[in-house]
Order: sequence, then structure tokens, then C-alpha cells
Amino acid sequence: MKTSILKNTIFCAIFAPVLVALATEQATAQLLPQPWVSVGGREGETTFSAGVRAFNLGLEFGLGTDDSTGVDGLAFFNLPFLNQISPYLGLGFYSEDEGVAVSGGVQLNPGKNLVIGVGYHSIRGLNGQVGLRF
Repeated sequence: MKTSILKNTIFCAIFAPVLVALATEQATAQLLPQPWVSVGGREGETTFSAGVRAFNLGLEFGLGTDDSTGVDGLAFFNLPFLNQISPYLGLGFYSEDEGVAVSGGVQLNPGKNLVIGVGYHSIRGLNGQVGLRF
């Protein structure tokens, strides 16, 4: 168990700065936060989360399997010619001995105020997202 925690800690210590370094901010970055909710599933259990994004960084609070709860830090990336598509990567920590979580996905802006997305989370599984842009 201690070896697993040590490996996860080393992984996070290396991976988190890389995420921050790769997260670029545009001069026209969104000033108002962009909230979303998501519903997903893993191993036959329904999972939920709520998040917020500003300046290509996000914070997501989730309810995972086996009554675990946790928080994830997310880094969003802008694609050069596709302004409406934002892939993201994240790291989080969850209770109930779930430990460190990794996540990734993509959010799309199909309309002026609508955000939809799909992602995978190592604890919460595959999820769909719906949010608002102000």
C-alpha cells in the first residue's frame, strides 16, 4: 500500500507541473467562470460532478463509486484552428481509499451559451457534461 501511495505521489509531482506549463491562456480569456455538471457511470454505479472553468483552469468536485468524494484540478488546452473545442487533462484526490485520480476529455461550445462535453475519469468512469457560458 505504501509503495502505491509513493508511486502516485511521484507521478503527481511530475505530471502536475507539466499540466500547468502546457495550459496556455489567450488574451481574450473568459473572465466569468463557466460552470458545468456531469453524470457518468462506472462498474454499474452512477457518478456525479460539478465543475467550474476560468482562464483555462478548472476545478471539479465529484461523487465517485463506493461513496467516495473528491476534487480534481483541470487544465484546458486551446486548439489553434478550432476555438470551439477544448480538450482537458486533470489530477484529483478522492476519499474512501480511492486515492489519486486522473481524467481527460473534451468540451465543445456548439452555441453562444451552451457547453457540452464528454470525459473519462479513473474513479468516476465515462461521463457526459452540460454547462453554461456567460
